[in-house]
Amino acid sequence: MSCGPHRGVGARRQAVSHGWELCAADPGEITGPEPLAALPAQRWISVPQPCLVAAALRSAGRWSLDAPARRFDAQDWWYRGHFELSAEDLSHPPLLVFDGLATVADVWLNGELLLHSTSMFVRHECDVRGRLRAGGNSLVLRFHALDSLLAAKRARPRWRAPMVAHQQLRWLRTTLLGRTPGWSPPAAAVGPLRGIWWERREPVLAGPARVQALLADDGVGTLSVHCSLAASALQGPSLRVELEMEREGEMHRAALAVDPASGDCSASLKLAAPTLWWPHTHGEPALYRVRLQVRRGDDPAPTVMDLGRVGFRRITLDTTPGRFGLQVNGVPVFCRGACWTPLDPVALTASPEATQAAVAQVRDAGMNMLRVGGTMVYEDQAFFDSCDELGVLVWQEFMFANMDYPEHDAAFMADVQAEAEQQCALWQGHASLAVLCGNSEVEQQAAMWGASRELWNPPLFHTTLREWAARWLPGVPYWPSSAHGGAFPHQANQGTTSYYGVGAYLRPADDARHAGLAFATECLAYANVPDEHTLARMPGGLGLRVHHPGWKERTPRDLNAGWDFEDVRDHYLAALFHVNPVQCRTLDHDRYLALSRVASGQCMADAYAQWRRPASRCGGALIWLLRDLWAGAGWGLLDDAGRPKACFSILKRALQPLAVFITDEGGNGLDVHLVNETAQAREGVLEVVCHGAGEAVVARYAVPVSLPARGAISLPLAQGLEGFLDLSYAYRFGPPPVTLVHASLRLGGQPDCDAFHFPAGLALAVREDLGLSASLHTEPASGETHLLVSSERFAQFVHLDVAGYVPQDNDFHLAPGASRRIALQPDGTASPKAGRGSAWALNAARPVSIAGAG
Repeated sequence: MSCGPHRGVGARRQAVSHGWELCAADPGEITGPEPLAALPAQRWISVPQPCLVAAALRSAGRWSLDAPARRFDAQDWWYRGHFELSAEDLSHPPLLVFDGLATVADVWLNGELLLHSTSMFVRHECDVRGRLRAGGNSLVLRFHALDSLLAAKRARPRWRAPMVAHQQLRWLRTTLLGRTPGWSPPAAAVGPLRGIWWERREPVLAGPARVQALLADDGVGTLSVHCSLAASALQGPSLRVELEMEREGEMHRAALAVDPASGDCSASLKLAAPTLWWPHTHGEPALYRVRLQVRRGDDPAPTVMDLGRVGFRRITLDTTPGRFGLQVNGVPVFCRGACWTPLDPVALTASPEATQAAVAQVRDAGMNMLRVGGTMVYEDQAFFDSCDELGVLVWQEFMFANMDYPEHDAAFMADVQAEAEQQCALWQGHASLAVLCGNSEVEQQAAMWGASRELWNPPLFHTTLREWAARWLPGVPYWPSSAHGGAFPHQANQGTTSYYGVGAYLRPADDARHAGLAFATECLAYANVPDEHTLARMPGGLGLRVHHPGWKERTPRDLNAGWDFEDVRDHYLAALFHVNPVQCRTLDHDRYLALSRVASGQCMADAYAQWRRPASRCGGALIWLLRDLWAGAGWGLLDDAGRPKACFSILKRALQPLAVFITDEGGNGLDVHLVNETAQAREGVLEVVCHGAGEAVVARYAVPVSLPARGAISLPLAQGLEGFLDLSYAYRFGPPPVTLVHASLRLGGQPDCDAFHFPAGLALAVREDLGLSASLHTEPASGETHLLVSSERFAQFVHLDVAGYVPQDNDFHLAPGASRRIALQPDGTASPKAGRGSAWALNAARPVSIAGAG
């Protein structure tokens, strides 16, 4: 693979973060920094650091997502800050760095215009020598009102993007977050993104090093490093520069050859059989630490420059007809996961620790891919570092989505080129980067909304960005659009698509199989209901009902549509549980919420069972979305704070590298599918128990099974039975002979994997007493807390609510007489009722209290 300039090699950064103020002005009211001094003091708001306007107002207690909506694009926004510099500071002035300015901005330093920026996605490094003063200095920023800029007369687009309120946003390089009513909260990105910095660099290198770690077809790994020495470093004692690469104490070294005239230097290392980087589902995400050792003359103490970590892996695309899939190191990988959203949709930034924890949550859920879509923002280095370390692949898109972009405009394309080159430079070096994609759904929108076929494939995405990506990222596959490859862009059985057959298009559940899905870059969007803790944080709290305007404001929908994604969920709720959703929510709102929570998760798990079975040609599917943007019944598998919803817990079991699925094959009965994606072959036992009326066992058997490494097998469940049983209830000679099928895979030393199937459907009779119990236990040595949950009778979708904790599994089935040990993770609330709570099965009349809590 390719990796390259690691920004900040040998650099020290310090935030310009003191003495900042913010004010709003009517568009054009103030034209420069001079009139700011005359503004009354009450117009200014003190902010702790330069950040996006919405985040600054939130930190000052002037605004929140729970407050009435505010249109940040309607005004000019001014920032001013003051800082002190000493004469020593002026002798070696650092660079002044803006990581992003959203969106059209002017910057003045000491009253002099320093820069004009027209793209949120372009980083600016400013050499401010000669512009600074000993003592006090001032920095002023203006962010232009986008509404005024959008009012300028421009050519109309050749197709419409219904999700976008203002079609001429296509001219501005900014995020669609906060500007897409119906699915993102009203917090448009305006202001400095990710701070303003002083950056001092080591005087050795003239710029970042470019690194490439390539894995050849024969398995030989080559690490190459290219950099340039600063002119000052070439003077005085001679320099020796050495490349080091290390993993688990194994060190490899090579000297860099230096051109004394230009300062260019380079070196390469070859490894006959490097330890390979794998997605965590298929192996170890092995990384090598890369450093430069720089010695001047006879100085025994070198300057050490950390170039980060690289991984040796080879990713190729399988695009044979009817397929789209990734092969990692020659092995097909079923990609599953979700579309990433910023952890803080207001500030659009997060701490490295929060990012690491979020990616770890993804890994633990069995997901092996995240998509950073073109409707979002580019993530920082901490995101990719976490994905590298934890073995999570990244589908990365350039920030283009849905719209008809003006690639004929020279100024627009100049911003695009700067953005692309900077981002490609930052992405180099990351083993997790699996696919670089030109945009989100541009082709699909053009096709769906009436554009002629020749407009579906803009050169910007099919030629220009492809060429730039190939130059910077050799070895990283490029794909022009998230929906691309068929006779029309959103054809499910060719290339990649946004798959909503099961979902928004209300197709029956078996469409997940019959559509012949090749690869879904997004799919299975529902308004997923969170648990009680999240609902309590919504305006109105637990008393809020699903048809209240406060609830509906946070229910995702397509702009101007006469339906929303709650209607989608209700459609499948009715099909799964044979209830009328309107009557249910009218007569028993709590029951309606309980059914809603598990209905979307069950639909998702059923779809993945079809896509992961060995006979499927599907190469992957990514849920829309991983995490909500604000508290409510959003698309996220997790709520806005990262708390799992029921659908996340249900999917977590369906996405593990070792998994069991049951599929209904109609008149052919039931098939069981056993998946082993790990690098080791597995020997185990498949146990099948069939329950009839009253949970009586009507059939039981166990057979040994051998699972190949990184493989899967399918078996007809009937083959272990002594006689015929209508397991799929296809022949219907009378009442269903089997109401519950439970298949368990027993593997020595591994947690058991199991699957349940309900031939007569999920609608079970509610019973007064299941013999359900839950008790709290704390390990004396480790202090770890867990629940022991047991049930005498079958318990369906057992939901655990534990004050002060997040259960690490939830909304699970318990076979008759079974028990489970559920780890509990503190949720950080320090609840005085910690450990208290309940367990409640969907087929139980009432919850049971947790025993053993204080």
